[in-house]
Amino acid sequence: MTYPDKPLPDLAPVQETMFEGAALTYARHRPGLPDAAARLLADTLRDQPSPVLLDLGTGTGQVPLALLSTGTDLKHIEAVDVSPQMLHQARRALTPLLGHCTLTLVHAAADAYEPLATLPGEPDSGPDLITCCRSYHWMNGEAVLEMADRIATPGAAVAIMGDGSLWTHDADWTRALRELIQRYLGAERRAGARRSYAEPRRSYEEDLAASAFSDVTEHLFPVTRTWAPQEVLGYLRTTSFAGASLFAERHQAFEDEALALLHAHAVDGSLVEEATFRVLLARRPAGAR
Repeated sequence: MTYPDKPLPDLAPVQETMFEGAALTYARHRPGLPDAAARLLADTLRDQPSPVLLDLGTGTGQVPLALLSTGTDLKHIEAVDVSPQMLHQARRALTPLLGHCTLTLVHAAADAYEPLATLPGEPDSGPDLITCCRSYHWMNGEAVLEMADRIATPGAAVAIMGDGSLWTHDADWTRALRELIQRYLGAERRAGARRSYAEPRRSYEEDLAASAFSDVTEHLFPVTRTWAPQEVLGYLRTTSFAGASLFAERHQAFEDEALALLHAHAVDGSLVEEATFRVLLARRPAGAR
């Protein structure tokens, strides 16, 4: 079951979205959550009678999709993203799995999001789990965590999670691929067409320590992924550092070189990524609220 989507009225200009037009490719080529990470999130909701999920920077809905796929009995999902195309893909993926769970899609920047209404028949409702998966680095973390404290239920958890990217992964084939991207786009890592990527001013742990959600545990999940060369190209088209628009008329030339490079590094047609999916699970200290 779905409820009407909620564009925020009078919303201040949201951050530039680097992923417009890439939603379908994103849905096809971005890795989902490891099963063990999904089970960890599900465990945070186990004692909640009517669990509510707020997923910030939902993209194509990977977090709620993972939770629903574990059999988690969610009452409501609030999925927030700056891209209407991403939200459209999220609706397509989630609707067949909803059952009695309700879904609201919110077109907004995470750090500008405010709930416009409580759930029908639930005047004191709020999220029991707030998630940011591979998205927190694009947000104003302080604003997001302040908002989370205002709206979350007393026992709620905040989960900030991710596993880097093929830009940050250290292997022979990813180093060679990164060098090729730099040859086309310059040495600095791009963050869309208008700027270079800047590391966050503070670590995620420092943000959480300064917030109401200062009781933090770290969970690490090793992940082995096997990529075919063409799958890597599909993944690159979804990124802020190697999306097609950054190359303009040179994109085909880049992909031709990249495909040859990837085939040269592949073993039996495959490229292996050994990643670590990290979850920072944060709560308010006992008795804080």
